[in-house]
Amino acid sequence: MSDRTDTELLRLKAALGEYSTRFDADLLESCSSTNSLLLERASRGAPSGSVLWALEQTAGRGRRGRAWISTVGDSLTFSLLWRFDSSISLDGLSLVAGLAVVDALSSLGVAGLALKWPNDVWLDGRKLCGLLVELQQSGSRVGAVVGIGLNLDLPAGASRLDQPVAALSDALPRPVDGAEVLAAVLTRLAIRFERFAREGFAGQREDWLACNGLAGQTVRLIEDDGETLGLCAGVDADGALLLRVGSVVRRVLGGDVSLRRAAQ
Repeated sequence: MSDRTDTELLRLKAALGEYSTRFDADLLESCSSTNSLLLERASRGAPSGSVLWALEQTAGRGRRGRAWISTVGDSLTFSLLWRFDSSISLDGLSLVAGLAVVDALSSLGVAGLALKWPNDVWLDGRKLCGLLVELQQSGSRVGAVVGIGLNLDLPAGASRLDQPVAALSDALPRPVDGAEVLAAVLTRLAIRFERFAREGFAGQREDWLACNGLAGQTVRLIEDDGETLGLCAGVDADGALLLRVGSVVRRVLGGDVSLRRAAQ
């Protein structure tokens, strides 16, 4: 470790307070993908609560094969390993992770937050944060590796991206502190995941619906074989999207699909 990473980890531990014993955090100056590396560590028995935080990520992965590249200072990029009993359905886990991010940023004074199914956090209608959940079976337990990339400042070339993006610096009147934000998000993830283990997604569905940034709007569902226009009618108790097309409500599971506003 470098002096810089040691200092940041000490600051993270202090910011976590009573929750510091729940997490085993490691900070890297640079890595290819925090999710990939943490999945490797999970296969070797890393404990629940393991966190891999990178100041720079060079080959990060988003949904549908998209890249998530982060540079020092522009993005908070980390992955969390949380182990669940294999008897628990993990449907809707990415939605609950998004709720935890909203909880955390709201506690820091950020307004204008919303969620876009299945794994984006919006700030004033622009993408602020993306999530990627990958699962790994190990005996009677399932390890969920939750990767989160959150824009602290707008990255170079943001205007060329395929959707509007936002940064936390847009919403806070003070300098953005990565360790403080990470501590807030980890704490809320622990709270939400413990509740998820007891209640599944159904117990937090109403919370998610209250944050749905596309509620009642006309949207485009983009799939490999084409696009469908419909009204966003929320999600069901398993976290599946409910898309109203004419008089029919279609249930859409997560996977290799994308959801956008109709005009986007």
